Amino acid sequence: MFKLENTKKLKNNLLSVVLSTLLATSALGATKNETSVDGAVKYPTKDGKYSSYYVNSQNIKNFNIGRTPTDREIRAWNVDIKPDGVDLPEFDMKNGEVVLGDDGKPKKAEGSVELGNELYDSQCVMCHGDFGTGGKGYPRLAGGTKESLKIQRLNPADEHPNPDTAIRTIGSYWPYATTIFWYVQDSMPFPHPKSLSNSETYALTAYLLSINNITIDGEELEDEYVLDKEKFLKIKMPNEDGFYPEVDTKDGVKNMTALLSDPKIYGTGTRCMKDCIKEDVNNLLLKINIDLSANSNQALSTVRDLPKVENAQTTSAGQNIYETTCVSCHGNPAIGAPVLADKEAWAKVVEKGIDKVYNNAIHGINSMPPKGGNMDLTDEQMKEVVDYMINSSK
Repeated sequence: MFKLENTKKLKNNLLSVVLSTLLATSALGATKNETSVDGAVKYPTKDGKYSSYYVNSQNIKNFNIGRTPTDREIRAWNVDIKPDGVDLPEFDMKNGEVVLGDDGKPKKAEGSVELGNELYDSQCVMCHGDFGTGGKGYPRLAGGTKESLKIQRLNPADEHPNPDTAIRTIGSYWPYATTIFWYVQDSMPFPHPKSLSNSETYALTAYLLSINNITIDGEELEDEYVLDKEKFLKIKMPNEDGFYPEVDTKDGVKNMTALLSDPKIYGTGTRCMKDCIKEDVNNLLLKINIDLSANSNQALSTVRDLPKVENAQTTSAGQNIYETTCVSCHGNPAIGAPVLADKEAWAKVVEKGIDKVYNNAIHGINSMPPKGGNMDLTDEQMKEVVDYMINSSK
């Protein structure tokens, strides 16, 4: 049904490249006898190239600048989690060092469903909706079934096209729970990623699993359930076996090559290059409803330069906070929040009275969390943000 990358093989290569780039210890090229695997096809190096791409043939013997990264630097960067749970953290970490508790011992990384619920409501709900039901412009995280993945779109010009689609969420589609932990900790929450501790990430993962009705070792994840590394390793996702071929092994490239070399997986019908749809194309299920003709017919020479910015222009404190905390919602019309510079929308907001607007910004309203999710901001700073957004939308 689906394909996955060879994550085990990529992990060490990726970490090595990142550290080598930062510390300037990477090699400059490849040997002439190497082959490159791209799309499951092996390309031998010939005449300094593989396929259409050149290979760096410089002599890299004894090449070395910079220094070897320290163990702490490696631990700080090595935060990816393999599908089988290897590298899941056992303790809370900070800057590559284990966090110690009040008793002087390593602080165990663990989090409850209840704590995850609280974190979700304060950090995630404004984008992903209540209970992971999704928001404008952001994906839903819960719902759907493994069986729904079998739903296929029919030809949209058929008399009765299928209006349903596969529902791909954490519970119905994702094969490994480790993806939740790694992605949340590395990229979330949207306004300030990498701010969650290992314990908070375990808690959020536990909550996301609970709203998807995932059980661990046969146990339902109630509010008091506490997730840690030991329990995490027992998780089996419903769609774990829904991907092929098996690429997460030493034979991953071989398996993928065999799959892509099989002519039976490709279309065997009659090719059509003209007048392929015989029915009325106006009945197509999927349409583009926006007229793009004005821009699409412009000459290639049309100048579309960005407006010039004066060098002496400075930004206010309110603008700085807006660009770091608020722009993710108030800069995206798909979210539903009043967008900066939308005069009509902000005129309606101001009708409530400035004190009411200040109060909503500080304490939250609807799906907007208090202070936009950044509780480090003071009330006065939030007022500066509100003033900046109002003045920029007149």
